[in-house]
Amino acid sequence: MPWVELADRLKGALLTPAHPEWEAARMPWTVNVDQRPAAIALCADVEDVVTAVRWAGEHGISVTAQPSGHSARRTLDGTLLLRTRGLDGIHVDLERRVARVGAGTKFGELLAALDGTGLAPLVGSNPDPSVVGFTLGGGISWLSRKHGFTANSVLSLDVVDADGSARRVDAESDPDLFWALRGGGGDFAIVTGMELRLYAADDLYGGRLLWPVHHAGAVLRAFRDLALMAPRDLSVWAHIMHFPPLPELPEPIRGRSFVTVAALCLGGEHLGEALLWRLRESAPVELDLMGPVSIAGIGDVADEPTEPMPILEHAMLLEALDDEAIDALVAATSDSATCPLMIVQVRGLGGAFADRPADGGAVCAVDAPFGLWAAGVPATPELASAIPGAFDDLDAALGRLATGRRMPNLSGEGQPDSAGYDPDTLARLQEIKRARDPRGVIRSNKPVLGPTP
Repeated sequence: MPWVELADRLKGALLTPAHPEWEAARMPWTVNVDQRPAAIALCADVEDVVTAVRWAGEHGISVTAQPSGHSARRTLDGTLLLRTRGLDGIHVDLERRVARVGAGTKFGELLAALDGTGLAPLVGSNPDPSVVGFTLGGGISWLSRKHGFTANSVLSLDVVDADGSARRVDAESDPDLFWALRGGGGDFAIVTGMELRLYAADDLYGGRLLWPVHHAGAVLRAFRDLALMAPRDLSVWAHIMHFPPLPELPEPIRGRSFVTVAALCLGGEHLGEALLWRLRESAPVELDLMGPVSIAGIGDVADEPTEPMPILEHAMLLEALDDEAIDALVAATSDSATCPLMIVQVRGLGGAFADRPADGGAVCAVDAPFGLWAAGVPATPELASAIPGAFDDLDAALGRLATGRRMPNLSGEGQPDSAGYDPDTLARLQEIKRARDPRGVIRSNKPVLGPTP
């Protein structure tokens, strides 16, 4: 492959396996995913993206974009991987309540730019993923029960299509591509920027409550009851968490297991506490981390890791969470001596998750009231071999209530990505992919036509 020719055309650097920085450059945020692209372009601007896509098309190689790699997959092997972290611009129009961001902009950076404005994007639980990457997969936000999926907040996208043409896509200029990119993933064009709506969030109250894990049954029942009746202004997520005995962890949690609930309320402290009383009464709270939340602090409510790490994931949507399921979940996951998982999370859904806006994108509405996500850290070979068995235990405990669907942002690598869409949506996405990119120039981490052989 004539990589020197491409390197001479780019403003940014082009790295191949012979480069001394190759190993660090190819590593995604999910460091256990041993992705092996053919080469990596560190794009300095949109013109570099155009150059790279055109060159890839000319030489019969697929191209993909990855600012950091929170949802990395081996499906990117053999591609020309574009690192778009350098496309990190932010422009906020307070009057229109709109933000425009570059492909490399992280949610934490956008939240910091909006701090004090009383306006927020539909940000997820972690400030580190890029706005674009998170949104292309649908986007599950703290504010989604009120305002829906992040993908449906997109007003326009700046893209480089499979022919290497840079253009702006919206509902009028290209309805099919605009629809596909809002929840269908990055399989249709390289997105270099997007414009998205901002929402009023000037009185936020949230944080976490932690109980010793032996209270898990009582707390999860109270969480379940609250999640099913909560107004759209409140989001609650429950967890069983096993903290390792690491010296860098705070002493109160080091080496211990907890049942926790993370919450965010758009109605301020008075409404939040009026709704959370049943949780507080379910068992004695050991750590109370609730309080006012700034715009910049939304991404820190769940206190998720932001540094690259190894992780294995598993997810399902649940049509109910009855007492039998709670007992089975607690039995399978609450003992750190037998459960190798770091976290098992149950998110209360409902509200706007089930809405079907007429102008919505490919992200599918979710009628299930609960979503489960579990993760383990394969830090040793023993853990790496034990974690899949723990996922099987979860399936055995809760499988009778699983819908068979998942949300694309939260599917594990061993789970079929097609389960993120209903059959009609998947068929339309595949039709658009075949029509817009018949040569397969663009390849996402979750290809809608299935993994490339």
